[in-house]
Amino acid sequence: MNDHADGALYPARVMHRRRVAPHYRFVYRVFYLLIDIDRVDALAARLRCFSHNGFNLFALHDRDHGDGRGLRAWAEHTLRSQGIEPDGGRIRLLAFPRVLGFAFNPIALWYCEHRDGRLQAIIAEVRNTFGERHSYVLASSDASSAYGMTFEKDKHFHVSPFLERSGRYRFVLDAPGERVRVVIHETREGRPVLDATLAGERRELNDRTIIGQLLRMPWMTVKVVAGIHWEALKIWLRGAKFHTKPEPLQPDVS
Repeated sequence: MNDHADGALYPARVMHRRRVAPHYRFVYRVFYLLIDIDRVDALAARLRCFSHNGFNLFALHDRDHGDGRGLRAWAEHTLRSQGIEPDGGRIRLLAFPRVLGFAFNPIALWYCEHRDGRLQAIIAEVRNTFGERHSYVLASSDASSAYGMTFEKDKHFHVSPFLERSGRYRFVLDAPGERVRVVIHETREGRPVLDATLAGERRELNDRTIIGQLLRMPWMTVKVVAGIHWEALKIWLRGAKFHTKPEPLQPDVS
């Protein structure tokens, strides 16, 4: 990144499209922070409107991600659980911040690199509104992972009551730079079920852009939770089949 290497702001659009009956599509505006997890305290020292593990307009709390053991410790433990040995390279976290003390991240992405800058793996940390979490570790089996390639994973986590837990994901993620792009396709037995995309353009992360973004989208993270339930209601009213939440699968990493 060009200006400050510790963080960036991405105003973005998220799109979800059901590919099964009842067909449905919605788009909403959000914003993400991209933070070098080893420089989060330097970022908090640089900005008046951002805090690490404290209250502010925007904040990042360690307990909102992983299992509370610390950001790098959790990320490296998660990689090792899938047979990937980290070498101390940069790890950047793309996530919603806490906004005025409230946060909910349907998906947070951890971009884990080798010391030489090559991609090692991406951790897709997914949460549902029941307080559960599952992490998908996206990496090539032959250690040749690269941005822009397709990663496939079996679905192991209950996200929506209107979709079965069975299925398969295809992830395509570009390197976060001047733009960020994430594409997720969900299929079941080879048939398309859901498309989800995230696309945004980078802004410098400073106090001015934080205040400006907050004025444009106050209580964004609260609206995300409200929007999840509102869209679910509309899908239900269109006749979608309701699936009771199953017991979470263990382990919570795949």
